[in-house]
Amino acid sequence: MEGLLILFVLGIFFGPYILIAVLWGKVGRLQYQLDRVRDWVNRRQYETLAPEQGPVSEATGTGKSTVDRGVTPARPAEPEVAEPEPEPDEPSPPAPETVPEPEPEPEPEPEPELQAAAARPYAARDTAAVEAVEVETVEPKPRRQFDFEDIFGRRLPIWAGGIALAIAGIFLVRYSIEAGLITPSVRVVMSFLFGVALIGGAEAAYRFENRIEDERVRQALAGAGIATLFGAFYLAGTSYGLIGATAAFVGLAAVTAGAIALSFRFGLPCAVLGLVGGFAAPVLVESDSANVPLLALYLALVTGGLAWTGEKQGRRWLGYAALAVGLGWGLFLQLLGVEGSSDLAAVGLYLVVLGSVLPAFLAARGGPNPLQLAAGGIATLQMAVLVGNAGFAPLTWGLYLLIAAGLAALGWRYPGLRAGSAIAAFIGLWLMALWPDPSPGFYTVVAATMTAIFCGMPLFYETRGDGGLLGRAQVAIFTLGLGAISYVQFGSLDNISGPAMLVAALTALAAPPLAMFALRWRSGTALAFRDDLPLLGSGYALLLLAALMPTAAWVAPAVAAALALGILALLWRRTDDVLVAASWSGVGVMLFALTVTPDFQNEILRLFGEGGFDPMAIAILRWAACCVPLLALGAIRPESTSRPLADGLAALVAYGAVAQLLPGEALAWFAAIAGVAVLALRSERFAGWGALTIIAALWAVAPLARWFVAGGLSLTGEPFLATGAMSPRDLALHLAPVVAAGLAIAWRAPEPTKIQRAGILALAGIAALIALHSLYKLAWGVDSLFRFERLGLAERTIWEALLVAAALAAAQFAPGRFARPLRLGPLAAALAHFALYTLLLHNPLYSVQHVGPTPFANWLIAAYGVALAALVLLREEAGRLHAHGRRAIDVAMMALISLLAVSLLRQIFSGSVLTASAIGQTESLLLSLLGIALALGFLWWGSHVAQRTWRIGSLVLMLGAVLKVFLIDAAGLDGLLRVASFMALGFSLIGIGWVYSRQLRRSAPDPEALQTAP
Repeated sequence: MEGLLILFVLGIFFGPYILIAVLWGKVGRLQYQLDRVRDWVNRRQYETLAPEQGPVSEATGTGKSTVDRGVTPARPAEPEVAEPEPEPDEPSPPAPETVPEPEPEPEPEPEPELQAAAARPYAARDTAAVEAVEVETVEPKPRRQFDFEDIFGRRLPIWAGGIALAIAGIFLVRYSIEAGLITPSVRVVMSFLFGVALIGGAEAAYRFENRIEDERVRQALAGAGIATLFGAFYLAGTSYGLIGATAAFVGLAAVTAGAIALSFRFGLPCAVLGLVGGFAAPVLVESDSANVPLLALYLALVTGGLAWTGEKQGRRWLGYAALAVGLGWGLFLQLLGVEGSSDLAAVGLYLVVLGSVLPAFLAARGGPNPLQLAAGGIATLQMAVLVGNAGFAPLTWGLYLLIAAGLAALGWRYPGLRAGSAIAAFIGLWLMALWPDPSPGFYTVVAATMTAIFCGMPLFYETRGDGGLLGRAQVAIFTLGLGAISYVQFGSLDNISGPAMLVAALTALAAPPLAMFALRWRSGTALAFRDDLPLLGSGYALLLLAALMPTAAWVAPAVAAALALGILALLWRRTDDVLVAASWSGVGVMLFALTVTPDFQNEILRLFGEGGFDPMAIAILRWAACCVPLLALGAIRPESTSRPLADGLAALVAYGAVAQLLPGEALAWFAAIAGVAVLALRSERFAGWGALTIIAALWAVAPLARWFVAGGLSLTGEPFLATGAMSPRDLALHLAPVVAAGLAIAWRAPEPTKIQRAGILALAGIAALIALHSLYKLAWGVDSLFRFERLGLAERTIWEALLVAAALAAAQFAPGRFARPLRLGPLAAALAHFALYTLLLHNPLYSVQHVGPTPFANWLIAAYGVALAALVLLREEAGRLHAHGRRAIDVAMMALISLLAVSLLRQIFSGSVLTASAIGQTESLLLSLLGIALALGFLWWGSHVAQRTWRIGSLVLMLGAVLKVFLIDAAGLDGLLRVASFMALGFSLIGIGWVYSRQLRRSAPDPEALQTAP
């Protein structure tokens, strides 16, 4: 109240002075314009009295006056002043260069008004000239820019002075109130009078606009008057209690209406004050109980009035601001709590107006806008909150459906606002999900109405060819979401006799998306993923859910397969990629249904031969039903993208179906035979017979892995026992099928390359070798370390002998192009096996291996004899390649003979186990003599066959024996024994030298030396 009194006092005491200052500025501007006109008239008189073609015209070179172009005439020439002559000793300054005057621009044609004025008498021309200069002197409007002098010299001082006067008035009024000079009634009356006076002053300023020429004066006065009247009613009703709350509210509403009306006359400040004051009025009035319907009506009128005012005045932001504040009021009303049917209806209708009616009004002229869409969405959300707070009462549901229908109609008129209907649809789904314990009947009514609103309009748009992605997504998501919510509310897959009404509802919900898809199908347009796949997927999902409810759980794969065949029927007619994706989606759902339904764990175990042999008709039906769509998909789509995957999955599912019928022992043979059959009948369906062959091969993985693990451990010294070998059952039921299938593929595969055929045959040969090795291991029965120590050497020797025999047989009977690899392969395998296991890992000289009790009839001679035989056979092949290969084999043979001799000598002293006792002195001396004897033998053989390698080997062995005698044997002797040993060594060396020299003289030149000589 004190502020209003201050404004009143300021208006009384300082208003005239402000008005005088404004008028004084206007007089100054008029004087300035009058001076400019007087100067122009003087110039015109000067041109008229001057001689014809005056100096101005001569300067321009035309007979026209330059005054018409706004050019100031040249001034008269000033008298010349004589310059002093230069001094004699100073050079005269150079003459100034004559600068030619620029050519004048072509003069524009004079305006018709000026030509007419020139033809009139002199007095009349003056008046016309004044009008012409008013036209010509109009300058373009300068751009807004920061002018320090204008702001801080002209504008701010006036406002600062006004503020200072206002502060002085505030202190004056405050003093009068504190002194008790002004009572509350007087304050209110003065406020009303001052407000009316200010509005009257604004009207006066409006009427005398030609004198004031500043619209801000009337705007400021009108705004101050509106604010004063708002304050007066607030003081009268709330602060001082001079009038009742109803009267105060009506007064505030009247002031709001007046502010909206005055905004058309006085401009923006009244509209802004109407916005602020209109929405603040209910808060300013104190009341024990609010009348919600009346308040909602008032707020709707204020919002609508401001929106209408903003549209009329071209200020759309005013309408949006009113919508925003109005929605804020709606939220505030709900936070305060709305009870009773009348209050709920009032607030609901208020939200309907703000969410649909006003956005439609705002879009009527300027078109749709995101702000209108946001207003509709926020109003819909508030309506949803109102529905929830009211306990999902029918009244609030009706109001929500009303605003939903309004938004749908708004989208019909303005396509840009169709997103508002989509927002309302998703909020409606949220409400349906939160609805606690709905009654089936009322739930059905609400769901049907929502479906009609949110799906009917997009379908109607689609029939007109005006549908869009948003409408299709709305139909697909809404129907699917409503179906899922309805199932959660009322359904259960565990209840086979589920509610028939729910099944019918789910089937009906599938109609809108499928109908929209059918419209696009019939239109002949190309199907698109984002437009059509959601529609088809939503309809498929709803039909699947409806079909699953009344059926048993185990039938789910068959139901999904039937629906997938429906999609495949569409794919059979058209080859759009959307239908391919939908078909694969249906197949995926079918396979998923197969895996999640009961008894799948028992069924999957049968694929691996477990779970017993008990044929299950239900399981066979489930797997067979899943196989049909896969076969159909492979037949419909023959291109390389879909058919291989479909054929492979069909083979796997068919194998699963047969696995429910056959015992596990026959499954590998079934997969192999089925793969060969598909290869023979439809060789181009490589994914089908390839998948079946892979399944057959998977059966051999476990026994082969056991064999390879045992073999890998044997490389580290772990004995390969019979337990690591493949059993006859595994060989017959698991390895033989894949070998047979591989051979059939190598024989009947469509145009295999040589490398592919050779690879298949090599794998088959490896499998056969593994089978033979396993049978051999099982025949010996070496299943423990004890048996390995007694039978290990014999087992290895015979296996190596068999490999050498196989090489000999291959050399005799194998075809020409296969003879060499079949001969060399077994020989190399025998030698590698002997070198790794008998020489390195399990050598009887340092490992416990029984060689036999008889000195010269034991497994040592057999083992080394087989190795030497393999070297002899291999020496012929190596000799054909290069001489170095033959020398390497000769070195290997000398080493094996030496090791054999040492092992036999050790067996004489130690028995069957060569590591049973330590080497004694006698045995050590015999080892030296044995080395010398072997050296002599190698020397004789090298001379006999003219091989220098053997002679060099004899020398090496001899030197080794000599070093051993000198460093080891003689070191432990003394006396006559030491003398005898050295005498024997001396005579032996002399004899060896003599024999070696005679052999060299008798022997012919070594062909090897000749080959290698430079």
